[in-house]
Amino acid sequence: MTGVRVPTLFSLAGRRALVTGASRGLGRAMAEALADAGADVVCASSRAGGARATMDAVRALGRETWEVVADLGDRDAVPRMAEQVDALGQVDVLVNNAGTIRRHPAADFPLADWDVVMRTNLDSAFLLSQHFGRAMIARGSGKIVNVASLLAFSGGITVPAYTASKHAVAGLTKALANEWGKHGVQVNAIAPGYFRTDNTQALQDDATRAEQIGARIPAGRWGEPGDLAGAVIFLASRASDYVNGHVLVVDGGWMAR
Repeated sequence: MTGVRVPTLFSLAGRRALVTGASRGLGRAMAEALADAGADVVCASSRAGGARATMDAVRALGRETWEVVADLGDRDAVPRMAEQVDALGQVDVLVNNAGTIRRHPAADFPLADWDVVMRTNLDSAFLLSQHFGRAMIARGSGKIVNVASLLAFSGGITVPAYTASKHAVAGLTKALANEWGKHGVQVNAIAPGYFRTDNTQALQDDATRAEQIGARIPAGRWGEPGDLAGAVIFLASRASDYVNGHVLVVDGGWMAR
C-alpha cells in the first residue's frame, strides 16, 4: 500500500471540473458524479439555461457550479468559452463530453453534416484540451477525460462522420498522453456502449435493431447515464495517476461478446 487512504484516492474535494455537453444525458450524469465526489463543476451547454437542471443537482450536493454557453461546432466560439472559464479559476479536470451525430448513407453523406460532427466531436476536444492543457502542464497536474464510443473500435452503419470522429478522439487521447504524461497530466477516454440517450434515440425507436443490440449485451440491458459515474470519478481522481492514454470501455460487456 502507498499509505494513502482509498477514499482519499477517489476524492475530488477542492477540485474544479469543466464538463461539456452537461445539460443532459451522459454529461449531466458525469457532472453530478464529479460533484458527489467533491468537485465544483462548470457546466458547458449549447444554449443559455440549458444546464439549469444539472446545476440544481450539483448545488443540492453542496458544490459550487457555473454555466458557460457555446456552440462547440463553432471554432471561434470555443476559445471564447474557454476564456470565460478561465475567469472562474483553475480547471483541474476537463471532461470533453459534448458530441453530436448525423445519420445518412455514406454515399450520400452531406459535407455540411460531416463538418458539424467533426468540429463538435473532435475539434472542440482538441481545442479545449490544448487550452486547459497548457495550464495543467505549467503546474504539473491535471486530468483530461475524453468521451469516445464503441465506434472508436468499429465502423457502424450510416454514421461515417461520427465513427471517424470517435476513432480520432481515441487517437488524440493517446497522442496527448504521450506528450503530457511526463508533466503530471493524465489524458484518458471513456468509450460508452449503448446508452439510453438522445444520440441513440433512433436505435431505441427501431424495434428490430434495439432487440439485436440488447441481445448482444451480456449485462442484459442498455446503459443508463449513471453507469458512467464510477469511470469518470476514477479517471478524474488520484486513483488514476498512473493510468494514461487508456480508453476505458463501459459497455455492459458488449466488446467481450
